Amino acid sequence: MEANLPRAAREGLDFVIGTTGMSDGSLESFRARLRDHGGSAVLASNFSVGVNVFFRTCEQLAHALPGYDVEIVEVHHNRKKDAPSGTAREAADIIARAAGIDEMVCGREGNVGARGKEIGIHSVRAGDVVGEHTVIFAGRKERIELTHRAHSREAFAEGCILAIRWVAGRRDGEVHNMREVLGI
Repeated sequence: MEANLPRAAREGLDFVIGTTGMSDGSLESFRARLRDHGGSAVLASNFSVGVNVFFRTCEQLAHALPGYDVEIVEVHHNRKKDAPSGTAREAADIIARAAGIDEMVCGREGNVGARGKEIGIHSVRAGDVVGEHTVIFAGRKERIELTHRAHSREAFAEGCILAIRWVAGRRDGEVHNMREVLGI
């Protein structure tokens, strides 16, 4: 896919792209071609409206709860290839930026010692779960758990349709995100 992006951008089209794991170089090359050729794009790791509100809420909680430990538990069907999911990684990135945390730890095993200033991410693969993400903000005397559960893949399709309608004809040479689409 990354090889096709620069070629497609030369046509001056508008794009809706749902992926994670694009290299910074490929994304910057794509951005440059959009600017040069007047297309626009919406790039999202997850098109669900609820997940994007979840992302915004994670950011607000991270700002409001400095010093709290943060753990993310994500659950998906037993055929999912990546772990952690792109949605879990994006939630972690958002929280890390808001809370000034540099380290992410995927799972823990053995004698790991005292936890540092980190975000722990834990992946579960079981059954036919469409997607579930829980972020735990834990302080000394309390904790907040924020959970999003996708019951159907239709949630992703509905958000994608919103993105398509929003970006169609925009042609501003920019790469946008779902927060812009949703106005949040």
